[in-house]
Amino acid sequence: MKYLFAGALMLGLSVPVMAQEDTKTIVESITKVIKSKSGDVQAQVKVVAKKNKKNADVLVGIGRAFYEVKDTANARIYAEQANKAAKNKCASAWLLLGDISALSDDGGAAAQHYQQAIYFDPQNPEAYYKYANVYRKVSPTAAVMKLEELRAKRPDVAVDALAGRIYYMSNDFDKAIAAYKKADIAKMEERDITDYAMALYFKQKNAESLSVAQEGLKKKPRDAAFNRLAFFNSTDLKNYDQALLYADALFNKSDSAKFSYFDYTYYGNALNGAKKYEEAIDMFKKALDQEFDSKDKKAGVIKTLSDALSSQEKYDEAIKYYNDYLAAYSTPTATDHAGLPQLYYYKASKETGADMIASLKKADELYGKLAEKYPDAIEYATFWRARVNNAMDNEQKDALAKPHYEKLIELYSSRTELNNADKSRLKESYLYLISYYARIADDMAKAKECAEKLIQIDPENAVAKQVLGI
Repeated sequence: MKYLFAGALMLGLSVPVMAQEDTKTIVESITKVIKSKSGDVQAQVKVVAKKNKKNADVLVGIGRAFYEVKDTANARIYAEQANKAAKNKCASAWLLLGDISALSDDGGAAAQHYQQAIYFDPQNPEAYYKYANVYRKVSPTAAVMKLEELRAKRPDVAVDALAGRIYYMSNDFDKAIAAYKKADIAKMEERDITDYAMALYFKQKNAESLSVAQEGLKKKPRDAAFNRLAFFNSTDLKNYDQALLYADALFNKSDSAKFSYFDYTYYGNALNGAKKYEEAIDMFKKALDQEFDSKDKKAGVIKTLSDALSSQEKYDEAIKYYNDYLAAYSTPTATDHAGLPQLYYYKASKETGADMIASLKKADELYGKLAEKYPDAIEYATFWRARVNNAMDNEQKDALAKPHYEKLIELYSSRTELNNADKSRLKESYLYLISYYARIADDMAKAKECAEKLIQIDPENAVAKQVLGI
């Protein structure tokens, strides 16, 4: 009798388990049919639906399969059939109807459907999160308050992490960080760890972002997102050797990694920081081979490459790319245009003879155009024209720099206040003129006149004191 009773008990227990298995098997099979998009899909689905017209779980499974292939019309039909079978009390059907409305960008209807799903299954965290997710567009704070209802029902669910996710998707990174900090990172989903690290990265909290990414890597060492964040943050923290290790992990040891110009640019920055200059230049060039979503972003990488070439005194190539940068960038400023003559000036410093003079003349021409195009930059441009011409006439015999230094003094004459940069330029101007009048023009009266003006802005200037006999 004891064994017969035990057998009967086991038989009784196996029935719902078998029913569950049958439902799962049916849903998996019909899902494969729907996703195959074969010609007789509708016929096969109708046969299964008819046999299971009272099984809400099967009907929801059919609807969900249609939803996943973006057939929302059929998805809605079977969600409603599931609700009918369950007398409108099927939480998973309401959840599916909410997803359909959300996909159609009908947030109001979606929220109502998710609320119904919560009502019929108050223990299901998915319904709360999806309600909060559609409501965040109206008010992220109110959306998070909905999640607090979940905390009361399910204290085991990482509600703070879900709140962090809502704030992150609303681009409120400060609140996202505050919410994530309350959560146990060991219990967070992978996407939340990624978003947490990203929020910290966006707020330039690189050390904290790196730490969170490293926690993610403990769980998934081949995850591209975690390796990328560890790489970027290490680069920004100027820990270049560590950055290169993470770069290698991203490019060579991550699963399903796809690379953008941003990855290659960061790689170039890390190599540059590690003083691997040639490799850095090659990496910036690889970045330019990638797709860009705007001309200005590509222009930024072109300038970065030009700067890297300039730092290695490869001025001809640097000038070429700088011209490309100015042509590609939509709104170049006076500062941007000032960079090109500067490169010619640096190039001249490494040249001699006719090559040097040609580079200096080009720099002078470009500074002249800068002053014409940007009146606010006239003092800067005039000062550099003076320097460039002085480099062409180092002995002052032709006084090439003289008219530019004199013009600079005239430009500053109407100023009531001078900052340190202004004073520095004026000092250079007067020192040039003192030298010219004393050495070349043999006009000590003029030299003393310039010295008197110089000593007004620099009372301790040794040259001015010497000329004035102080």
